[in-house]
Amino acid sequence: MWKAKGTKGLTKHIEKLFTMSKLFADKIRSRDGFTLLLEPECTNVCFWYAPPSLRGHEDNPDYTTRLHAVAPRIKERMVKEGTMMITYQPLRERHNFFRLVLQNSQVNEDDIDYFVRQIEIHGSDL
Repeated sequence: MWKAKGTKGLTKHIEKLFTMSKLFADKIRSRDGFTLLLEPECTNVCFWYAPPSLRGHEDNPDYTTRLHAVAPRIKERMVKEGTMMITYQPLRERHNFFRLVLQNSQVNEDDIDYFVRQIEIHGSDL
């Protein structure tokens, strides 16, 4: 990529991805149901999405089990519909969380809004 874009072009590419990652984190920070796992690292944004049926039930004994199943279900729905691909994973004691990794510097704020809406749409009835 460096050969194709040069130093200035690669710098611009990376800065755009960092900006979009921060924008995504800022948007989900202010949306119901979304929780950042940690502040974005590079272009990775790790977060949970709790559908409406789980909100306010964090003290229930089955909450973690139910939240663990959310990311795989949403991803499956999005893949089947062909809307987007996003990864998820557990990490040590943390249950499944989404991991958005931005790589395309053509991603813009409309795309970020689309990502958030797709997660909400595909998780609204879980």
